[in-house]
Amino acid sequence: MGQTMTAVAIEGGKGPAEALRPETIARPEPGPGQVLIKVRAAGVNRPDILQRLGGYPPPPGAPATLGLEVAGEVVHPAGRWKVGDRVCALLGGGGYAEYAVCDARHALPIPRGLDFVQAAALPETVFTVYANVFEHGALKAGETLMVHGATSGIGVTAIQMAKAAGAKVIATARGAGKAAQAKALGADLAVDATSEDFAEVAKREGGVDVVLDMVGGDYFAKELDALKTGGRIVFIAALGGGEISFPVFRLMQKRAVVTGSTLRPRDADEKARLAAEVERVVWPWIEAGKVKPVVDATFPLAEAAKAHAHLEAGAHLGKVVLTVD
Repeated sequence: MGQTMTAVAIEGGKGPAEALRPETIARPEPGPGQVLIKVRAAGVNRPDILQRLGGYPPPPGAPATLGLEVAGEVVHPAGRWKVGDRVCALLGGGGYAEYAVCDARHALPIPRGLDFVQAAALPETVFTVYANVFEHGALKAGETLMVHGATSGIGVTAIQMAKAAGAKVIATARGAGKAAQAKALGADLAVDATSEDFAEVAKREGGVDVVLDMVGGDYFAKELDALKTGGRIVFIAALGGGEISFPVFRLMQKRAVVTGSTLRPRDADEKARLAAEVERVVWPWIEAGKVKPVVDATFPLAEAAKAHAHLEAGAHLGKVVLTVD
């Protein structure tokens, strides 16, 4: 074959946003059980920034280029998919490109009523929220979820998915404007963490059952304070500090569970299991309009550097997506 395509590479292997450059590389060849997707849109995520900085290497066998989720059309069929099917997919890497390959089991049909840009905003955040909030965190209808970083891609998805499942949501954000945005997305309570103590607010509300934490650092002690007996704290990042002090006796008193996970290094069978669960549980919520992808901005593939700079500036609401002609 020997066909080529445009993809985004990191000049020098790692660096600032400006190090992202479009390059011509070989088009990937699908292996057994893999689909080849003509990419129409690719989601931009915080782990991409981490990888660009040299802190999150791709798993063995994954492309060195960035990009964990795409939407587009199948051009090489496998599994349940035929040529021309519109799919969105979770990838180990390589999404910032004109073509991407993935395990056919990790692709999902684009939900009715969504375009490629909206669909590309789904896989990474929806899989992450489902695995962490509903599986590890075991959130149930009638329980209370606390979500930090409420206006991030993960935050806006977690608020909507928890509400769709019948839970109460307390969201925290930095600034009154972001707190208001979280409320508009369906949070029952939105706390401006720069002016209010979220633990005190949560305790007034009767405490929380599950915390989705992407901050770490000094948030942990306050979360434990806000937790109901038998509550769960689930870590998916530590933007405020990766080391926490652990009050063991307080943990014992609360019968608390502290857990966390990453999505990318999970094996192919586990991702396939998760994809099937997401399609069964979350896709009907999307098609019913209970969960909507929130896209803050789009950038052409060649302007991936601008997309990263925009995400790093932190003023976004929801997802940043690259578009591919």
